[in-house]
Amino acid sequence: MNIHEYQAKELLKRSGVAVPKGAIVLTSDDAVNAATEIMNSTGTNAIAVKAQIHAGGRGKGGGVKIAKSIDEVKKYAENILGMTLVTHQTGPNGKVVKKVLVEQGIYYPGPSSVQEFYMSILLNRSTGRNMVLYSTEGGMDIETVAAKTPHLIFKEEIHPMGIQPFQARSIAFNLGLKGKAYSQMVKFVTALYNAYIEYDATLFEINPVFKTSDDLIFAADAKVSIDDNALFKHADILDMRDLGEEDPAEVEASESNLNFIKLDGNVGCMVNGAGLAMATMDIVKLSGGDPANFLDVGGAANATTVAAGFRIILRDPAVKAILINIFGGIVRCDRVAQGIVDAYKEIGNINVPVIVRLQGTNAEEGKELIDKSGLKVYSAVSLQDAADLVSKIV
Repeated sequence: MNIHEYQAKELLKRSGVAVPKGAIVLTSDDAVNAATEIMNSTGTNAIAVKAQIHAGGRGKGGGVKIAKSIDEVKKYAENILGMTLVTHQTGPNGKVVKKVLVEQGIYYPGPSSVQEFYMSILLNRSTGRNMVLYSTEGGMDIETVAAKTPHLIFKEEIHPMGIQPFQARSIAFNLGLKGKAYSQMVKFVTALYNAYIEYDATLFEINPVFKTSDDLIFAADAKVSIDDNALFKHADILDMRDLGEEDPAEVEASESNLNFIKLDGNVGCMVNGAGLAMATMDIVKLSGGDPANFLDVGGAANATTVAAGFRIILRDPAVKAILINIFGGIVRCDRVAQGIVDAYKEIGNINVPVIVRLQGTNAEEGKELIDKSGLKVYSAVSLQDAADLVSKIV
């Protein structure tokens, strides 16, 4: 689950990670009030006004501004609130900004003496260990840094027992820090990693990690993703979920206990089992089709789950065909087939071809139900047969 920057910073602050003082606001008047309080309490002469959406690249899209007066705070807040912000991560349609973060401007005073670093924590799947990925080139796309100056990217793999003091010191040293800034970075890295573990995160990305002119270290930005499977332990984080920032189809799928991921193809896939779903997507691709989604209806597929799956897939106007691939192990194929027929009739006008492949317990009975239903449903015996049918249709 992704959360907003301001929410991520709330979590970091709880764990002792230094973040700028800020407030979330919904109106320009509230932005002025928050900025006035921040200026008075911190002595800063600048305020960052930052759009809050689930996407990176906000600054390049005009969603982050540094105000040097209260009048500028009001102007920037008015401009950003309600705007459709388009970045490389939002897609061409962009996202509407409904709230902004008004925050202490740590770039001032003395912008020439500050430094920006990149830092992220994530799982290294090849080793099965968490790693801290960091660079002196903060504020830039890490992909660009990796492509053009890979020697400026460092990696520190962390033992399952936790980050060791020498590793935090190594990170601070590789970033070229000394004195107060060095000790502050050691403290920052340790607290950041401990927060990553505490909140069962899958990603912490801080870009930039900021060194101020007086050698303090702050998380100037924060992108945090939490493992969905661990949210039962973190009710307070689950309350941070912003459904308005998520794909409507994925929200509906989660409400129906379906595992759904939107893709960019033209063949809707409905499968029981994650492994079978991946294999189905592969063979659709190899047969000339292009999967439009990953959809796992689970081991207990029935008319209700199948109907929900149909509705979610049909939300996508790019879908030209639907492939249903069910292996009957725990669930009987004839019951699934009846569920497909019932769901098809319940939804009514499904204007794209539906290909159904059933294998396993009572597969022959299930195929007979499909063939005799009178509906525009094509049945297949093998997965290759089903994929071939899809390729002919799309």
